[in-house]
Amino acid sequence: MNYKKHKKGYRMAAWLLFGLYLILMVYFLFFAESMGRNSVGREYHYNLQSFKEIRRYLTYYETIGPFTVFLNLGGNILAFVPFGLFFPLLSRKNRGFWKVALISFEVSLLVELIQLVTRVGSCDVDDMILNTLGGMIGHLCFKILFLWHKMELKGAANEEKSTG
Repeated sequence: MNYKKHKKGYRMAAWLLFGLYLILMVYFLFFAESMGRNSVGREYHYNLQSFKEIRRYLTYYETIGPFTVFLNLGGNILAFVPFGLFFPLLSRKNRGFWKVALISFEVSLLVELIQLVTRVGSCDVDDMILNTLGGMIGHLCFKILFLWHKMELKGAANEEKSTG
């Protein structure tokens, strides 16, 4: 498969998947009542102290339960892995690790500020830390896939030369 020939298709598929990802993120972050996004009848909570909630979840792991701990900590990381994977695919000039980490942090900060202002969900600096970590993991996945794809192309080119 010739990458240059299919480049436009790859880019279109990446944009469609990224768009679907963003729609799902907006839904789960701001509208999903099953995720505690309904603020009716409850007091609003926020956390501005780094690692406070992470430490609480790890300290009371057995009391809170593994599912709830994973949903909060793992969910915040996993939610931004696709962002770190797709963003460098869609923007050649933003492929650097620290650039993706910074943009992941900025997007997470924006989400948390929207949650603070609208009082939907909860504003938590620990979420920003975990989201940024997820973006960084996503970028590492991008790098691994990018290098693997490059090796595949190189192998295909060498195979064509040897048979041609």
